[in-house]
Amino acid sequence: MPLKWIDSLDIALDLLEKYPDTDPERILFTDLREWILALDSFDDDPEHCNERILEAVQACWIAEK
Repeated sequence: MPLKWIDSLDIALDLLEKYPDTDPERILFTDLREWILALDSFDDDPEHCNERILEAVQACWIAEK
């Protein structure tokens, strides 16, 4: 099942697997957005992204790390 912007935890888990040595507290939101869009499992409209969504993904990534 493809990931959507609302799937913050699942996106974070995919990012954690793909970028295990990255500190999610230090990533720029512009980079985070691009990394999410580049995930094989992600399939949603790039225009539906906003800062709140990116903050949620970042918070989940931090919590899982």
